[in-house]
Amino acid sequence: MNQNTIDHSLIPNYVTHVTKTLENAGFEAFLVGGCVRDMVMGKVPKDWDITTNALPEQIIPLFEKTVYENTFGTVGVCVPRETDTVHSTLSAVHYDILEVTPYRKEGKYEDFRHPNDVRFTNNIEEDLVRRDFTMNALAYSLSSAYKGHSNGQIVDLYGGIQDIKDKTIRAVGNPNDRFNEDALRMLRAVRFSTVLGFTISSETFQAILDNAHLLQHISQERIRDEFIKIIESPTPAIGVGLLQKSGLLQYIIPELIEGIGCVQGGVHMYDVFEHLLAALDHAAQKGYSTDIRLAALLHDIGKPRTRRKGEKKEYTFYGHEVVGARMAKVILERLHMPTKSVEYITNMVRRHMFFSDTEQITLSAVRRIVASVGADHIWELMQIREADRAGMKKTEASYRLRKYHAMIEECLRDPISVSQLKIDGNYLMHDLNIKPGPRMGWMLLALLEEVLDDPNKNTIEYLSKRVGEYEQMPDTELKALGQKAKEAKDELEGEEVAKLHAKHGIGKKKPIVK
Repeated sequence: MNQNTIDHSLIPNYVTHVTKTLENAGFEAFLVGGCVRDMVMGKVPKDWDITTNALPEQIIPLFEKTVYENTFGTVGVCVPRETDTVHSTLSAVHYDILEVTPYRKEGKYEDFRHPNDVRFTNNIEEDLVRRDFTMNALAYSLSSAYKGHSNGQIVDLYGGIQDIKDKTIRAVGNPNDRFNEDALRMLRAVRFSTVLGFTISSETFQAILDNAHLLQHISQERIRDEFIKIIESPTPAIGVGLLQKSGLLQYIIPELIEGIGCVQGGVHMYDVFEHLLAALDHAAQKGYSTDIRLAALLHDIGKPRTRRKGEKKEYTFYGHEVVGARMAKVILERLHMPTKSVEYITNMVRRHMFFSDTEQITLSAVRRIVASVGADHIWELMQIREADRAGMKKTEASYRLRKYHAMIEECLRDPISVSQLKIDGNYLMHDLNIKPGPRMGWMLLALLEEVLDDPNKNTIEYLSKRVGEYEQMPDTELKALGQKAKEAKDELEGEEVAKLHAKHGIGKKKPIVK
């Protein structure tokens, strides 16, 4: 990381086109905020923001297509995506919107989120002072010079580059002022810390502790957006732990705090809160989806409310998955999560005990759980189960877990049955005039055996011909042929199941262990 220079190859042509257009018209133009921070860190920015001393009415005429529908002065400049070809006449041109905002200073904040009024200014210093953190209060221009800075140097008035170098998140100016202006900044501090791996400075962290209650003034949608970014980060467990230590978690998911100090006993070495964080960490390390991570975080959310002392003085949590599913639904709906995610996560929390507490389990029971969560999601339920197990610091898959995997595969594999044939009972009745009854069943079994031996025979023409030949056989001969075919089918199915057991390292006589 060079403290004073930017790798210009990181800046796309459409961004420099906008800055040069402003500069050619006699205005200043600076890249500002997170995009400069990312480039200082050697990263390719996902979003680009430009600030200028031009007013909205001066910006709009400079570009062919713009969007201006806000009270904060931001003009959306529509720039053709660089993947579009200028010669294409078969499809409409697709645009990206690049936000260009005049230098501005803000009035008082009364709702802890938005300024009462916005005033434009002619100098960038007043614009940068309103930014949240020093690492985001950076500006950069390829051409415009700034007070003692040569062209192409970073404007850093608050030590942001040094804080990036030190991996420190520090509020611009007085952190109490910044958080009273916009309470969401406290949650953003935790998100940046989690995503970037930075440490929040002591004075900024203390200000979060002192002002955490202000998060109550922020909409659940904005809280959700920041919280999900924490969950999707490489280290979400650290982020949730930091939310708890900073006092913010009680205004997001207070139900999680109930797990702190809720000892589980038995095979659990952690309290419920620590266990849930460990499960979430495992899900993140495996790269699981956002919904699975949330299910891992919430799977035992109902334990504190269902904990009881058992007859042998051990703790019991009977029905915690049912209570937990109800709690998860309330939490997710409170955060205004998409309905599909609410239903999916709630169902996973409700079903997560299926592969946990049962001493003996049958194929029919596995088929029922597959039906309840869907064949497309059964392996995701196993991922949550594995995260649950990892939350107990158990790293190797148990014999029972391996057996479950084999049983699921057995339930999901294509059945060795007459349904695989190109003709069925209806075809035999309506097209070949075969009467329903035992003879039809014997015929279908005999046909299946032939197809299993030679799949190329599974054609309507061949099978119809064989049915005609079977029709000439007496009952005793046809029944014997069907019985022989059934025995061959059962033997083949046994071989397939044995292969699955061998694949997962389980045997018929080995006992199920916890």
